[in-house]
Formats: sequence, structure tokens, C-alpha cells
Amino acid sequence: MTVIKAAAVQISPVLYSREATVDKVVRKIGELGEKGVQFATFPETVVPYYPYFSAVQTGLQLIAGNEHLRLLEQSVTVPSPATDAIGEAARKAGLVVSIGVNERDGGTIYNAQLLFDADGTLIQRRRKITPTHFERMIWGQGDGSGLRAVDSKVGRIGQLACFEHNNPLARYAMIADGEQIHSAMYPGSAFGEGFAKRMEINIRQHALESGCFVVNATAWLDPDQQAQIMRDTGCHIEPISGGCLTTIVTPDGMLLGEPIRSGEGEVIADLDFSLIDRRKVLMDSTGHYNRPELLRRPNKMTS
Repeated sequence: MTVIKAAAVQISPVLYSREATVDKVVRKIGELGEKGVQFATFPETVVPYYPYFSAVQTGLQLIAGNEHLRLLEQSVTVPSPATDAIGEAARKAGLVVSIGVNERDGGTIYNAQLLFDADGTLIQRRRKITPTHFERMIWGQGDGSGLRAVDSKVGRIGQLACFEHNNPLARYAMIADGEQIHSAMYPGSAFGEGFAKRMEINIRQHALESGCFVVNATAWLDPDQQAQIMRDTGCHIEPISGGCLTTIVTPDGMLLGEPIRSGEGEVIADLDFSLIDRRKVLMDSTGHYNRPELLRRPNKMTS
């Protein structure tokens, strides 16, 4: 029987600073390692920070202002000293780490999810395939090469970001590739409590359909950070409030422990892989409960 200790991490970025945010993440990885954690999920694009400004500014404001340019300057090149630091922290802690970053490739930013194995090796870099609504002003589109699960020291891991959990075929690709742990990440501190409620529906449904564990992380903006964004963008507080739900879900859709809905912290729980088999016996959505001769999923895994 395989049992691993996992953590869903709710953490604040250090606004406008890639290096300071990476340093904070590195410290947190070390703390988790001391607690015996073997796998951890960090929030969507937490390095250097989620582009909250894109949700509250007009297209003209984005073009005329400096927020987009500042994010480009602070985004993460892969590989780089930033990714080296996270990988080294993972190696020292013996921790498999899934983390969201703004990835810079030339003059384009991508919403990327990086997966580091326990030896510090970067074993997956995937990009959100379709940025959502206003995010398309900021991020480029990813390809299909990341729509697969990968083997790690703690098991087979799949990753998706935010509204990708509303894409049935993207989720099915993860399920069909045999993920045992699904790393889900959302921005947090955005779009109100209704967003958190819909998020919970997404991740619990994915756990039920996949028969895997879901480790979900959102970021947190403290009052000073909210005030900073309001000064910089002219927005009200409502669009950059609420929407936090950091939690772990079992293969039968139940929450492990109490979710974090405000503040920084982590949910830590043991993942008993025998629960995966128990769920699969009841319903294996890509196996005995599947009818491929009736239901087909054309898909090109382009690189």
C-alpha cells in the first residue's frame, strides 16, 4: 500500500518581484520538507504574481500602462536561476513540487505549470492551452504537449490550471493518461466567493471522474497587496477579493481536512493510494466504465 504526504499551499506572492517570490517559495518548500511532506502544489502563476490588473483594466489602459510590461520583465525564463532555485529546494527537501509561473519566452508570457521531481529535476513544463477571456490580452496559447501525466517519485501526476477544469477533453486527457495525483491551481483572491464555490465543484467532480486525488492551491492577497493593486490600477476591491479554496480531495470526491479560504497556510494530508483502486473498482471512466466504440475523443498531442 502506497501512502504519501501531500500539501496544498496557499501563499502570497511578493508583488512585482520574481526574486523575492522565488525566495519565499524556496523557504516554504524547506518548511514542508521538515514536516515530512513529499508532494506539494503551489498556486497558479504565483511566480511572480497573477496578472490581476488584466481583469480590471481596459485594453487601452493595458496598452498605455506599465503593468503588462512589468509582468513581462519579472516573468520566469525556463531554465533560469529562478527555476534552478526551486529545483534545488525540491532536491534538498526531497519534495515533488508543482508550481505555477508566468513563463517568458521571447516577448510572450505563458501561464505555465512546472513539475519538479524529488531530485530537483524539472520533469514537466506545460502551458495553459487557452487563456481565459481577459487573460488572452496577457498570455499566449499553450500546445497539447502538456496534456499528459508524468511519472514522479510519488506517483503519476497530471496538472491543469483554473478554467482548464471546465474543458472536458483536457480533463479526460489527464484521466486517460492514468494520473494518480492531479495538481490543480487557481489564482485566488479574485472574482468573489462564487468563484470559489464553482472551483470546488470543478475539483470534486474531477476527483470523482478520474478516481485520483486532487491537490488544489490558490494564492492569497493580503490587505496591503490589495491596496497596492487598487492604487496601481484604479480598481475597486471586489474583483481582487474572495475566490480562495486551498484543499485536497479524495478519489471519491470528499475533502481531506478543512480547506483554507483566507490567509496563508497549507493543507497537509496523507494520500492512501488504495482509495484509488477502491474508486476504480466502482467506476473506471477510461476502463471498464468506458465505451470507446461509442464515444471517441479525437485529439492531437502536438508538441
